Amino acid sequence: MKKASDGMKAELVKIAMAGEPSAADFKKALTELEQKVSALASAGGDSKVAGALRPFGAEAAKAAAAADPGSAADNPAFLKAGKDVTAACKAAGVSVIL
Repeated sequence: MKKASDGMKAELVKIAMAGEPSAADFKKALTELEQKVSALASAGGDSKVAGALRPFGAEAAKAAAAADPGSAADNPAFLKAGKDVTAACKAAGVSVIL
């Protein structure tokens, strides 16, 4: 079974193999991340995982909208949101690293 993240992973590998990612590459990756995370959060209702995914998706959207998405994604709020998703997933018995 193909996971939803397989396509995104393939895109990231393609970007990495091409050399230095452009702002457009970062924008595309972050936009896709936000879309996938937001869809998962919507499907998760009021679960703790869904609650953690919402701020993570919001941070991805903010970074994607910035003039320099790669630099914008490198911030403490995005890092914390990723750690919160990892912790919520771990508490739910799911292993994930963001």
